[in-house]
Amino acid sequence: MPVDYSVYLVTDRGILGGRDLFKAVEDAIKGGASLLQLREKDISSRAFYDLAVKMKDLANSYDVPLIINDRLDIALAVDADGLHIGQDDIPLRIAREIMGPDKIIGYSVSNPEQALFGEKNGADYLGAGPVYATGSKADAGLPIGPGTLKTIKDSVSIPVVAIGGVGITNISEVKKTGVDGISVISAILGKLDIVEAAKNITGLWKDI
Repeated sequence: MPVDYSVYLVTDRGILGGRDLFKAVEDAIKGGASLLQLREKDISSRAFYDLAVKMKDLANSYDVPLIINDRLDIALAVDADGLHIGQDDIPLRIAREIMGPDKIIGYSVSNPEQALFGEKNGADYLGAGPVYATGSKADAGLPIGPGTLKTIKDSVSIPVVAIGGVGITNISEVKKTGVDGISVISAILGKLDIVEAAKNITGLWKDI
């Protein structure tokens, strides 16, 4: 079954201001989020595992694929739909060998050379960015802008998702590059009405 990369929600409990993560994610899915990545940097492996088990049940109930950020062990332990890794994580080729051919593997890139490497070494999709300045990831690096994003998209044949600072004001600019979707954190989870925010983002993406 083809994966819908259009509105790719990445979790960040810090942006929720104490609101319930599961309700927030469910609201985002109700509003149109098509893919979910569970991202946790500051909790124990056991806590991450417990969280991932519950999140997989939620995602499954809406037929939305669950991707685990960075943690190959957690992805395997909960039988997640996939794994997303960056340049400093476990090598892509090794991740593919361990995860097997049927799981989704995403790879973070910021230039065409990394994109070509990702495509060659087993990535199913690329997360390209940061396109714009973002406060969601401290080590995100300098913005690559829509120009480099388009170059990355044009250099590969696998799906590309725009990551970093994407929101209502620049969705049109991002979609013109030809990418397959947008990765969203604060533009959905940072809003008071998450269902409405997700509907707005999803509607904009589809209408452009």
